[in-house]
Amino acid sequence: MNKIVSIVKQKKSLPLDEFINLALYNKKFGYYMKKNPFGASGDFITSPLVSNLFTEMITIWCVSFWEKLGKPNKIVIVELGPGEGSMSKNFLNVAKNFKGFYNSLELRLLEKSNKLKEIQKTKIKNKKVKWLKNIEEINCGPIIFIGNEFFDAFPIKQFFKKKNLFFEKYVSFNKNKKKVEFLYKKAKKSLVKEIKELDLISKGNIIEYPINAIEYLNLITKKINRYNGGLLIFDYGYTKQKNQDTLQSLRNHKYVDILTDPGNSDITSHINYELFYKFLTKNNLHVENIISQNQFLQKLGIIQRANILSKRVNFKAKAEIFYRLKKLLHGNEMGNIFKVLFAKKKGTTFSLGF
Repeated sequence: MNKIVSIVKQKKSLPLDEFINLALYNKKFGYYMKKNPFGASGDFITSPLVSNLFTEMITIWCVSFWEKLGKPNKIVIVELGPGEGSMSKNFLNVAKNFKGFYNSLELRLLEKSNKLKEIQKTKIKNKKVKWLKNIEEINCGPIIFIGNEFFDAFPIKQFFKKKNLFFEKYVSFNKNKKKVEFLYKKAKKSLVKEIKELDLISKGNIIEYPINAIEYLNLITKKINRYNGGLLIFDYGYTKQKNQDTLQSLRNHKYVDILTDPGNSDITSHINYELFYKFLTKNNLHVENIISQNQFLQKLGIIQRANILSKRVNFKAKAEIFYRLKKLLHGNEMGNIFKVLFAKKKGTTFSLGF
C-alpha cells in the first residue's frame, strides 16, 4: 500500500490541507522531501530553468531597488523555496557585475526539504549564502523576498457552500474500495468566521482558503514593515476571485489524479491574487498593480537583452535563446497565466516593471 495512503488509513480522515502537507512534506515519504522534481527529467520546469534571462532580469531589478533604497551597506535577499538552486546560483553570478550591490549582498535561502537543500549546497558555494529554518531568523534589513512558484505549493483548505451551510473537504480511507477518496464534513464555526473575514465568499459554491500562505504572508509583512524592503512573487493564478476548484497534480509534466499515488506527484493550486492584494494592503504594505509575467519582463527589457546576446552567438544558439524566451513570454505558455505581485513598505517610491 502507498505510504501516504496507509497514514490516512490510520488517521481515518484528514482535512484537505493536512493531506496535502502529508503528501508533499512528510519527512520520509513526502514528494518534495525525497526527490528533485525540477527540470526536463522531473515533473515540471520553472522560469529560472527555462532561461537564465529570467534570473538576470530579477537580479537587475534587485540592484535597482537597492539603489532606490539609498544603496544601504547591507541588503538581504531571501529566496523563498529555491528549488534546485539555479536561480540563486545565477543571481550571484549576475550580481558580481554590480560591485557595490554585491558587496552589500547577503543571500538567504528558505528551504523546507533537506533533499533539495543538499542539492542547493552542492550547487552554490559562496560565503554570502546562508540557509534559513524560518522567516523569524531574519533580524536585519532592508529585505527583498523573492518567491517563484513558492506559494502555489502551499496546502489549502477547500469548502463547499450549500445555501448558508459550509462543508469542509476531507480525504478519507474507504475500507471497502481500499483507497482514499474525498468527503465533506460540516465546517467549524471558527473556520467559517475566518473565510468570511477574508472576504472569500462570493457567488461560487467552492471556496479555497490558502491558510498556510496567509500565515507566511503575515510573517513576511511584519519583517518588511520593521526592516524595510519588499516582496516580489511570480506564480500562476487569477486576479478576480473565481470560487472554483483549482487544485491540480502533476507528474512527468502531465496532469494526474490528486488521490492516485500521493507522495509521488506534485500538488498545487492557483494563487488568489485578489486575496493576497487585500491581505497585504490591510497589513500596511503598498501593493503595485498585479501584472502578467510577460508585461513585467518586457518592461525590464528582456527582449532587448536577448537581441544583444543573440548577436554574439551562432544561429543554433540564437534560435535557442528565442525559443526559451517565447516560453517565458507567450500567452499560451507562461506569459499570461503567471502573474507578478510586488508589495513594499509604504512610502517607498520604487515601482520598476510595474
